[in-house]
Amino acid sequence: MTNVLNLQRSRNSHDQADDQLFALLPRYEGRAPRYTSYPTAVQFTPDVGAATYAQWLAEIPADEPLSIYIHVPFCARLCWYCGCNTRVVNSRETIGGYVDLLSKELDLVAGRLGDSHPVSHVHFGGGTPNMLSPDHLDALFGALRDRFEFRHDAEIASELDPAQLTSEWAQAASRNGLNRASLGIQDLSPQVQAAVNRHEPFEIVQRASGYLREAGIEALNFDLMYGLPRQSVDDVLTTLDQVLTLRPQRVALFGYAHVPWMKSHQKLLPEAELPGPAERLHQSLAAAERLQDEGYVPVGFDHFALPNDPLASGKVRRNFQGYTTDGAWTLLGLGASAIGRLPQGYVQNQTGELAWRQAIAKGELATVRGVPLTDDDRFRREIIEQLMCELTVDLADLCARHGRDFSDLAPALDQLAEPLRDGVAELTGARLTITDLGRPYLRTVCAAFDAYLDPAATRHSASV
Repeated sequence: MTNVLNLQRSRNSHDQADDQLFALLPRYEGRAPRYTSYPTAVQFTPDVGAATYAQWLAEIPADEPLSIYIHVPFCARLCWYCGCNTRVVNSRETIGGYVDLLSKELDLVAGRLGDSHPVSHVHFGGGTPNMLSPDHLDALFGALRDRFEFRHDAEIASELDPAQLTSEWAQAASRNGLNRASLGIQDLSPQVQAAVNRHEPFEIVQRASGYLREAGIEALNFDLMYGLPRQSVDDVLTTLDQVLTLRPQRVALFGYAHVPWMKSHQKLLPEAELPGPAERLHQSLAAAERLQDEGYVPVGFDHFALPNDPLASGKVRRNFQGYTTDGAWTLLGLGASAIGRLPQGYVQNQTGELAWRQAIAKGELATVRGVPLTDDDRFRREIIEQLMCELTVDLADLCARHGRDFSDLAPALDQLAEPLRDGVAELTGARLTITDLGRPYLRTVCAAFDAYLDPAATRHSASV
């Protein structure tokens, strides 16, 4: 009888918490950056170009570890929800020419770095990196290893389209050092897949996971999405029930970002059938509960990891790929549209593939925009990153380390008066902590520390 009463109390408490969350939704359902950087890409300007980037590279201290991001802007199909810089390509020559130019860009960047730098992390993004053939992989990894020394514990990861993955590709990637793979799954419900132009039954995901594990790539990440057209809570949970039988090490649960003003192909989606804010929140909460019931630990606001995964037990960072354990301060971005992070600021390559090809072919860095970091930027970036990663920050400690007066934060704390009153966050002394109630609204809390954000801006994705 006692167990029954405890279970009932637990359910009642759970229901009350959900009621509170939904009651707060009208106040916190606005738009906010994802804060994969600060300042965000909205603040990038043409004032930072190739000459600035070359100077910043030359100033990086010798032997400082590097992280490398390589963008592959090719796909075999166009998924209508996609927010990435990519295009449909099936020409081996087009892809091969791009790989050749990536090698040339490596020469340009490595030549300006000067002294040897160890590489701690490599991430292939896209697009669809497994559009590269095994021969392309061999050539690209050869170019990377010719110019950089990889640390013995370097993480080498790639985003993958399960439908395009072959056993041969997995074996070639493993041979070249790939040790983590992220499979883009999103949702397995037929009506949702039809709405977003991505046919992918569970058997394809199962087959791709098998190829990777047979090749010795055991660290698997699954990327799922909520807030898609025609998607329900049952669809999200049914997808989870299927993919969790494969026991990935990490699950990223992204909220679909509907930004048709940036990605015109999103206009092909049945916009009238997109879930509203309450349904999106319901989907997110139900998925988070199911993942935790299955033993996954929440990381930040949209990632989950098994307890023995480094993301669940290590120092978490935030970068353009989401949550990571990569501790390098310098991230080299290679390829069209790639963004780099250096101690001095952020840089971005030409977003147009043709313009990028032309610059690299002429022996020029393709950097066309970016933003230098001020002391204030570094101060606010650390606050936002700690909140995004750890959901707590000692504001007095940060002020002391950055030589700032605590009163400098008064405007931000004034903006947080309502979240603090609502229980979305708590301020104990100088320690600001996001509560369980406030986790879905984390980006909105972080926005209070954003000195650049226009409160009336509508060009960001939904914050919930």
